[in-house]
Amino acid sequence: MATITEPARATQIIHETDVLVVGSGPGGLAAALAAARSGVRVALVERFGCFGGNITVVGVEGFAWYRHEETVEAGGIGVEFEERAKEMGAATPESQSLSYELDSEGFKLVADRLVEEAGIHAMLHRQFVAPIMDGTRICGIITESKAGREAILASRVIDATGDADIAQRAGARTVKTPLEEMQAASVMFHVAGVDKKRFMQEVKNDPQTYADWSTGEWQVETDGKEDTMFSPFLKKPFEQAIKAGVIPPHLNTISGTWGAVHDSGEMTYMNLVHLAGCDGTDPDSLTHFEIEGRKQAMLAIEALRRFSPGCEGVRLRNFGMSIGIRDTRKIDAAYNLTGADVRGQARFDDSIGIYPEFIDGYGLLILPTTGRYMHVPYRAMLPKGAQNLLVTGRAIGGDQVAHAATRNMACCAVAGQGAGVAAALSVKTGQPLDQIDIGAVQKALVAQGVRIS
Repeated sequence: MATITEPARATQIIHETDVLVVGSGPGGLAAALAAARSGVRVALVERFGCFGGNITVVGVEGFAWYRHEETVEAGGIGVEFEERAKEMGAATPESQSLSYELDSEGFKLVADRLVEEAGIHAMLHRQFVAPIMDGTRICGIITESKAGREAILASRVIDATGDADIAQRAGARTVKTPLEEMQAASVMFHVAGVDKKRFMQEVKNDPQTYADWSTGEWQVETDGKEDTMFSPFLKKPFEQAIKAGVIPPHLNTISGTWGAVHDSGEMTYMNLVHLAGCDGTDPDSLTHFEIEGRKQAMLAIEALRRFSPGCEGVRLRNFGMSIGIRDTRKIDAAYNLTGADVRGQARFDDSIGIYPEFIDGYGLLILPTTGRYMHVPYRAMLPKGAQNLLVTGRAIGGDQVAHAATRNMACCAVAGQGAGVAAALSVKTGQPLDQIDIGAVQKALVAQGVRIS
């Protein structure tokens, strides 16, 4: 391809900090809070106008929908997200578990409050452009915004972009899932105008289970215990719509789950549109699938109007601000988690938290109903090929089955809190991130309410 040469420029340094976190989804927000609470200066850079990532920007409200009576939780900031949301009226009891669904709009205020209380330097509306490098050592980033290009310097950097953007551009080794194997992207939406009484009566009359997920294009492997458990699953209205010519036959992937039905007639967290072939690192692909996803959502709404009792008057309330991406790049880490790890209760000396046996993706669904859990190792956040950098959230090192566990928002919060504490202690002690005293990190995490073993 043809290229141009940009002229050299002087870029103003607008801020210097101890720990810089880029991306404010569950992993990045937890990392920033944990680092600030450890007593260092923290800046949090976010490309959108709110914190919360998948929760607020995409509209994924089911933060801990895996939770059942025997589930063992990590504690820490992930649980705090739920508790603070409940206190601030931004949470609703979840329909298929013992958790609370986070209100995607209300959680914007929850995140604002948490960031302000922690004394974090908030930097919204800034897009990461490039790392500032000293050899293989990262010492800050360049951003673009309405103010133009700006530089931010930091003693330690945490990449919470979700796609390992900083790690990849800093020269770290990354692995990108082949496009044909990537988990589908989703455009989330919320609707209004539901007759709650009639809709819930139909759910009672014809309850759906996780076994019903294996229909049409999807074949979901479970370990058996999930098959008879209730799931807020919708498929039949869309099958009827295809037969009636309302939905084209090739869109037989329109199906999935609803979140909560409110007395006001709102039904939230409609996870019905699944877009295979979307590359979350390609803006042309994102453009195509944002538009396609909205088209499919409107077809789904029309199908609900015609074929789902209680939804005759349903209408679109809102879309998520951005398409939801489940799978792109991951780092090649000092340790890459394996499917055997997440399915076999892996134990690690460098555990920075635990995560229940919840696996959701690549045709696999296992719910944590037996008390089983794994350790999340610190080394999975250490990228090969770049110094002074931790990668947290869904881009930590691991194979596909491991990613089906660690990509989930609650696990991202576990990893993020570990990254934030480690980065803060690294600043305080002067120890490189790959030589940090893991015992000290674990002690600090326990003090913050985290279960590490």
